[in-house]
Amino acid sequence: HVQLVESGGGSVQAGGSLTLSCAASGYTIGRNCVGWFRQAAGKAREGVAIIGSGGDDTAYADSVKGRFTISQDNTKNAVLLQMDNLKPEDTAMYYCAAGPSPGTWYIPANYPHWGQGTQVTVS
Repeated sequence: HVQLVESGGGSVQAGGSLTLSCAASGYTIGRNCVGWFRQAAGKAREGVAIIGSGGDDTAYADSVKGRFTISQDNTKNAVLLQMDNLKPEDTAMYYCAAGPSPGTWYIPANYPHWGQGTQVTVS
């Protein structure tokens, strides 16, 4: 049974930082691609970042480049999303998703496994 659990969300002021964690059970993070998505109220879910199975390849949405960093923590079987210089427009529910080969990384339908989400609010 694959389970992804996000944590680390919260409320911060603009310019602040948060680190989100996506911990997996029944699933080896290091052998799969993991993406972070977000969904703001009334908007479609959008891709934020992805890290490849080897942990070396990453990609980011233009809106977060230079502010967010995705990384693997293989000792914890987790993927982290370091978010710096947060802006009010980053406010959303953040989800992690995993799959063996998502193809176009920012398309949610390409990922078979999803977490329940963690809320990030920036004021």
